[in-house]
Amino acid sequence: MRRRAILIGPITALIGGVIPRAVRARAPTLPVIGYLGSETPERVASRLEAFRGGLADAGFVEGRDVAIAFRWADGRYERLPALAKELAGSGIAVLVAPGGAPVVLAARAATETIPTVFEMGGDPVVLGLVDDLARPRGNLTGVSSLSVEVSNKRLELMRELFPTTAALAVAVNPTSPTASSQVAGLQASAGSLGLQLHVLEASREDEFEALSTTPRRLGVPGLVFTSDPFFAYRSAHLAILANRHRLPAITQSRDFPNAGGLLSYGGDFTQTHRQAGIYAGRLLRGEQPRDLPVQLVTKVELFANAGAATRLGVTLPPSILSSADVVIE
Repeated sequence: MRRRAILIGPITALIGGVIPRAVRARAPTLPVIGYLGSETPERVASRLEAFRGGLADAGFVEGRDVAIAFRWADGRYERLPALAKELAGSGIAVLVAPGGAPVVLAARAATETIPTVFEMGGDPVVLGLVDDLARPRGNLTGVSSLSVEVSNKRLELMRELFPTTAALAVAVNPTSPTASSQVAGLQASAGSLGLQLHVLEASREDEFEALSTTPRRLGVPGLVFTSDPFFAYRSAHLAILANRHRLPAITQSRDFPNAGGLLSYGGDFTQTHRQAGIYAGRLLRGEQPRDLPVQLVTKVELFANAGAATRLGVTLPPSILSSADVVIE
């Protein structure tokens, strides 16, 4: 009986929920991904879903194979450097910096050793993040949609909508690292189109009302948004204001016409965030950033909202309707 008691005792303890200290010590610890977000989890829900999908494609499910430590800047880019340093000092295995140049620049400044995956719309070579797309070197790799480079195309599309206008307005977030280069490109494009540009700045939501009313006051028929996550993540708010003030506008994100705005032209964020998740998983498996080429997602989408055009009193030209990937009735 004593022998039987000795054999059954530890098993009974485990079944009863009392786990011996030695067993607890041998329990595996999940690797941790640090996720640096420029916004809030609510605003990036669809992007997070795509990222987790890519992570699962690489064999990692949150809570089962990996833990994720999140830090959110709530749209305040100035908070990103401190949040990045906090993550870098917390023992993470991989740092993920999605959502544009401000995030990845903060991540790069925080660590030169932790493998880091970025997701952005700008050119990582132009921004000095990598020397070469095929062989990134250093601790950075990632994915880019190059959506910053298509801001000029948005201006051309708005010109197609208003072929006789002499001027258009452009919305810029002055805190964005790519603001000056985008404005320079737009000014050059405007010159070739014979247009005058009115550059309007907004870096806070309480400036959106003026952003939506100023074009009419200036006598220009439409507003072109530069590529910036701050604008993209607030598409629904911008769409409401555009309709309220009868403002034809074009942004980078399909979320804008889906919410009732007129037009969007930009990269497919679902693809870029999924690819970032795949790369994060590959880094967790021990691959090195220098061996993972920067991925370019070259698909660019044009969404047009025909119902919004009717509400705004404008006619979408055949050139836009025929080339649109999606026309929302």
